[in-house]
Amino acid sequence: MRGKTAVVLGGSVAGLCAAGVLARHFDEVIVLERDRLPPDAQHRRGVPQSKHPHFLLNSGRRAIGEIFPGFEEALIAAGGMHLMPSLDAAYCENDGWAARKSGSMTMIYSSRVLIERVLRDKVRELPAIEIREGVTVTGLRCTGAGTARGRVEGVEYRTGDEPGRLSADLVVDALGRGSSVADWLSAAGWPTPPEKTLDAKVTYTSRWYDLPPADRRPESWWWKHLVITPTQDTGDHPEEHEFLSNFFPIEGDRAIVCMGAWGLRMPREVDTFEAAADRVRATAFGQAMRACTPTSEVHLTRSTGNKWRRFDLLDRPPLGLVCIGDSICAFNPFYAQGMSSAARSALILAEMLHGRDVLDLAFFREFLARQKKSLDVPWMLAMARDQAYDFATGSEVVAAWRRRLSARFSWPVFNAITAASREDDYVERTFAQVFNLDKSLRDMATDPRFWFGIARYKLRQRLGRTVVPGGFDDQQDPPATDFTGYTGTDRSTSAETALVND
Repeated sequence: MRGKTAVVLGGSVAGLCAAGVLARHFDEVIVLERDRLPPDAQHRRGVPQSKHPHFLLNSGRRAIGEIFPGFEEALIAAGGMHLMPSLDAAYCENDGWAARKSGSMTMIYSSRVLIERVLRDKVRELPAIEIREGVTVTGLRCTGAGTARGRVEGVEYRTGDEPGRLSADLVVDALGRGSSVADWLSAAGWPTPPEKTLDAKVTYTSRWYDLPPADRRPESWWWKHLVITPTQDTGDHPEEHEFLSNFFPIEGDRAIVCMGAWGLRMPREVDTFEAAADRVRATAFGQAMRACTPTSEVHLTRSTGNKWRRFDLLDRPPLGLVCIGDSICAFNPFYAQGMSSAARSALILAEMLHGRDVLDLAFFREFLARQKKSLDVPWMLAMARDQAYDFATGSEVVAAWRRRLSARFSWPVFNAITAASREDDYVERTFAQVFNLDKSLRDMATDPRFWFGIARYKLRQRLGRTVVPGGFDDQQDPPATDFTGYTGTDRSTSAETALVND
């Protein structure tokens, strides 16, 4: 289709992806952004989470690449690193360090601020898009609210003390989890969309560091990324053993040291942050932090609840409005689903605009249905873990027996999957597809071949016939041995024996 004017509320990842799509179908696309956007990769007030690690999952990476051809190459040219996590990262799991080997998944590591800067550069290459900075959106312009013909026809805004209005054929809400659009719609006469919520009380804390010069780094630093999963020990242990901890590499020979947990208080001062990192259960984590030079204060975030505004359940959704990103579905950031989910929604919008002539009720109902199907995939993943906690609150809290079941089996199942992945390419590939939102948790759960692979591995483990070792001592450095293609020396090969050839 071809329209005159589209307005995008918000200039973050979701808004920029939407603008890139709309530029193909509208004469002008106006992005209204409250912040003054920095020319380079710098933090800004409107994206407080930029101070923490951000993963761009493969499905999101591909979606952005379809919207902005050359995005991935531009991100790497700007300093992003194309890595294979199973080979370039060291994972400390329940029983210790996992074996290092090649896998099917690769990722681009960079900071959130660099991702946004590269996206802004791509947007500015499109002449149809105008980004207006320092603009606060104050309301919507609507007609026929709540009726079958009810439509959003524009927005009201303020630049400094000056009010303004814009008419639009389509408005995209990308204002994030704090968006007021649902409230404005309700005030105009539409019913408030039902909400699904679940807050598992996740808090995480981060600090930025410069790595030592390459020639002064410890010899044991073969890895680029350290991941320490929470302990499953039910006995006495320091709280820090329950942290999910990341030593996360970003551009410019820097790293973000991040620790987070469900339901625990996290350090927010420098001295308590450093002391906590020293007590993380794998000693290499604190040692790595101490070897680096801090360049920031400690940043703490508590706004991590899952929240889904179900516009798809409205009998008469507002015409002329699309919500993407956190404004419609915000996830626990632990699961790294936000940017990718937003890009996937933008790609759905692109596909629909390409094949339609009018933005009628059928268009918006179909968009919401397709977006719902897409959001089901990450939502189910987030619920699978966050519903295990007794202190979680919200509409999606489950019965006590289900919480106990989830708490009892979620980590053991994860352990079994990661262990089997070391020897079964199908299991590894399937789990990578689920992690990257290319398959749903339901697809994995109903895949007989996947569970056959898990069962076969467990049987081999019981019989002492596994090949690739695991469970390396977490009080030592992560082992550098590349076990890709490793077949073992005999049926009883142990981790210690395997390392002789390292």
